[in-house]
Amino acid sequence: MQSYRVGGAVRDRLLGRPVEEVDWVVVGATPEEMAAAGYRAVGKDFPVFLHPETGEEYALARTERKTAAGYHGFQFHAAPDVTLAEDLARRDLTINAMAEDEAGTLIDPYGGYADLQARRLRHVTEAFAEDPVRILRLARFAARFAPEGFTVADETLALCRRMVEAGEADALVPERVWQELARGLMEAVPSWMVAVLREAGALAKVLPEVDALFGVPQRSAYHPEGDAGTHTQNALDAAAGLAAPLEARLAVLLHDAGKAYTPAAELPRHPGHEERGVEPVGAACERLRVPRACRDMALLVTRWHMQAHRAAELRPGSLVDLLEALDLYRRPERLEPFLLACKADYRGRGGKEAADWPAETILRRALEASREVSARPFVEQGLRGPEIGQAIREARCRAVAEQLAKGGDPGAGPGDAAEPQA
Repeated sequence: MQSYRVGGAVRDRLLGRPVEEVDWVVVGATPEEMAAAGYRAVGKDFPVFLHPETGEEYALARTERKTAAGYHGFQFHAAPDVTLAEDLARRDLTINAMAEDEAGTLIDPYGGYADLQARRLRHVTEAFAEDPVRILRLARFAARFAPEGFTVADETLALCRRMVEAGEADALVPERVWQELARGLMEAVPSWMVAVLREAGALAKVLPEVDALFGVPQRSAYHPEGDAGTHTQNALDAAAGLAAPLEARLAVLLHDAGKAYTPAAELPRHPGHEERGVEPVGAACERLRVPRACRDMALLVTRWHMQAHRAAELRPGSLVDLLEALDLYRRPERLEPFLLACKADYRGRGGKEAADWPAETILRRALEASREVSARPFVEQGLRGPEIGQAIREARCRAVAEQLAKGGDPGAGPGDAAEPQA
């Protein structure tokens, strides 16, 4: 019975990155022996145990065999005679297929250390092709390690393309797609996840709404970076640079979905793309079973990002309309992810990578001023029902006008309190 440190813990130590969790493989043991030694069984599909003192995961060495299409079509075999090399062979990438014994000696049967040195993401064996989730994992690792110069091996990309052509990506289940997508969006350079999925042909399968943006022209005066797909990638990396939360990053990924539906006669302009994007963004979130907070933010940013960009041109009444549409008076916690998503969209334009977003201050000040309005004085005046709502709205508009006038910002036109106009 021998234990080996495996996978990400070995990889990250060799890269000089923080080791966040340690996984172990146990060779030469049975489940009964593990239980007798005090380990607690937690695995459902194959034997995994928790160390009685450290809580780290110890899995019995195992092999797997493809029995059906998709992620669930595997049969696992764990027995004392399964070797460490056989266990490592079933892993996805060579950099994840290294091990260390308890003395710290590196065990590397598939060239993972050489690939670390070469900054290369390469599959271990052809068994990679048996699990379509590995395409998503590859894209996620590309996003994580892009700052360190890693690229995907040509033969691995070619294998991914063959998998997609063979229909393996069609068997991906929504939960696993969202799980990997969410993790990839939170990596250092999320645009690389999009790029690898697209090169593999998998983006059209898992996110056709984003894949359709590549090749869609935009006005060069506003988007010198290129087409709508390139802009989306740039904006994603801007969101990462702003340390935006997941709901903001998903919103950035999907915010321009409507541009894929712009009538050809309108191109390269995209009037109304924000309204056209609501339906496909909602469909994508429904298909992937995206959590509600992420879905809601994606829909809000899609529908209202252009109005937010125009904040300096809006009258106070229209600013209040926008704040109400975002439900910020009841849900002020939405403000930060919304602003971060819009700021990332702004910085995703060529030449704006480090620019301040002019609308941010206006929107913050408008909300700060108008949130002070209370219904109590209007109730005390004897107003009822819709009268209270109208009075609150007019008071909010006046508060916004006064606040913006203090700073000389545009949009603070007089006499606009009760008449919203965009």
